[in-house]
Amino acid sequence: MDLFEQRIHELRRQLNEHNHNYYVLNSPTISDQEFDALMRELQDLEEAYPQYADALSPTQRVGSDITKGFTQVTHERPMQSLSNSYNIGEVQDFLRRAQEGLGGEPCEIVGEMKYDGTSISLTYEHGRLLRAVTRGDGVQGDDVTANVITIRSVPLELPAGQDWPDRFEVRGEILLPWASFERLNEERHRNEEPLFANPRNAAAGTLKLQNSAEVARRGLDAIFYFLLGDQLPYSTHTESIEALRRWGFKTGVLTVLESIDAVSDFIDHWDVERRHLPVATDGLVFKLNSLRQQRGLGSTAKSPRWAIAYKFAPERECTRLRSVSFEVGRSGVITPVANLEPVLLSGTIVKRASLHNEDVVRQLDIHDGDMVYVEKGGEIIPKIVGVDVKQRQPQAQPLAFVRSCPVCGTPLERVEGEAAWVCPNKWGCEPQITGRIEHFVGRHAMDIDGIGEEVAVALHRSGLVNDAADLYALTLEQLVALDRFQERSAQRILRGIEQSKQVSLARVIFALSIPFVGETTGKVLALNVHSIDRLMAMPAEELAALPEIGPKIAQSIVDYFAEPRNREMVERLRAAGLQMSLSDDELASRSDKLQGLKIVISGTFAKHSREEYKALIEQNGGKNVGSISKATSYVLAGENMGPAKLEKAQKLGIPIINENQFLKMLQ
Repeated sequence: MDLFEQRIHELRRQLNEHNHNYYVLNSPTISDQEFDALMRELQDLEEAYPQYADALSPTQRVGSDITKGFTQVTHERPMQSLSNSYNIGEVQDFLRRAQEGLGGEPCEIVGEMKYDGTSISLTYEHGRLLRAVTRGDGVQGDDVTANVITIRSVPLELPAGQDWPDRFEVRGEILLPWASFERLNEERHRNEEPLFANPRNAAAGTLKLQNSAEVARRGLDAIFYFLLGDQLPYSTHTESIEALRRWGFKTGVLTVLESIDAVSDFIDHWDVERRHLPVATDGLVFKLNSLRQQRGLGSTAKSPRWAIAYKFAPERECTRLRSVSFEVGRSGVITPVANLEPVLLSGTIVKRASLHNEDVVRQLDIHDGDMVYVEKGGEIIPKIVGVDVKQRQPQAQPLAFVRSCPVCGTPLERVEGEAAWVCPNKWGCEPQITGRIEHFVGRHAMDIDGIGEEVAVALHRSGLVNDAADLYALTLEQLVALDRFQERSAQRILRGIEQSKQVSLARVIFALSIPFVGETTGKVLALNVHSIDRLMAMPAEELAALPEIGPKIAQSIVDYFAEPRNREMVERLRAAGLQMSLSDDELASRSDKLQGLKIVISGTFAKHSREEYKALIEQNGGKNVGSISKATSYVLAGENMGPAKLEKAQKLGIPIINENQFLKMLQ
């Protein structure tokens, strides 16, 4: 081993150790700057000496933007689900059945947290992560190793000198911590994307992304609770979990409970204390500690007989409504927001909750100063679910919905057929102006880094930016002259503005803030109209005939471009160098060979990834659909096609084609 290879191995060892200290033990021993310096040194050495590349190197935790489709893998041991209980009596019944099944033998019970994420199975061989597989249907799941590698709390290589077996399996939960969940939903809110309902859904969706670099950015975590293997040298569950801790795995709460009273106390304690945890939980798990007894009891077809889940009731608290503020979105819609006396729910302090619109306010019959019930059932985003009328103050008045804009004072207008009230002052109402700027620079639009809400407001109030086109006239001198602006951050913004000139037409259309035109609709429009000029010229009837558009979106597009200021902004953006038409390469790849066809993709493929096949379907006029129905034209099936989809396609008589047949259709 030469000096460079030795240094690479030593840097990997150090970085793995520091990752463990930071993400598992929460006790870093070096600064972020020192860690980054070690990482840069390793990156430089791996680039200079590619013969020493390793897929499990700490440098690979950032992920890749070309993750291929997932392969389905059969579990060596089925991944079952737990039976549920909802009160201490049902837990007692579980213990009684376990003892009866063991011939009256005494049982030692351990209690654990039931973390609310997505289940994962990791296989290690020779001390290295071999494979990560989702639960799937319990018999087989998706190989998501490329995405799991990006999770910093997952050990990639186990420390030398420990007693780990040469091959074993460990199971646990992939989680999105509350802090990461709230940051992700804030981003999605700014981009007017649908919010994730809870961290569990967000974690599951993130783990299935085809872009592992995006997985790395979102900040998943992992906690492990089960060790499996042949001839493991442990007699109890607690011993096996302690071994996992020694080997570098992050494990959760584990308490030996000596009586049913101890079980009851454990439930009472964690029903309160779980709210302070950094990750979502939805209950507890009780297991027999003896591995011999676990084997003796075995399992039913669905669940082990030696463990049971205890589910907490949905969290609900009663707190006082301090006031209601009315917020203005970039489209002018007025949203009432309840400002509450702070209350702890599911690990976070809740101070605000959306009331959505006037109809919801009326349905809840909210009065000034009411005591309201706030709920996070299933760990969802907080919402007001009711009012304690008994505590209402005698003189309290029903909540009055504003009839003029709370920012600019313009009389509001009610959208016909909808619950929303809207401020029509699009060009003089600051939240609408700055909201459109924020949307324009968002990651899924023009992706201009460094401009958030505060910067957008500062740019507008300075008189420098009144619409998106003004961004392209900004100079370094103007930005540095603003309060709290450093030259470095100003240069970052200007770089982002320059790079945005290469963004595709689809994202330009999305960035314009045309009402009802989201990211997917922008893509559909770009693929069908080919240029902004044609889009601006098309009548509503022609637009409505395009796939997935319809009369409402079509009229919204016509109304948007009927406004001279919008057209003038588009021309200034064109002059700045933005992409206002599909490129020659994009046009050359377009065809109508799949026009009108609805295609479902299932399984994994050898020649292209699932995402590449989805793009080919769209480029050739077809439509990607997620589920099989009578309207489905074809199922594009790869290896390990889902058995449920196969059965349904055969039952409905939907043609099933392989990738060679599909590619032949495009020739």
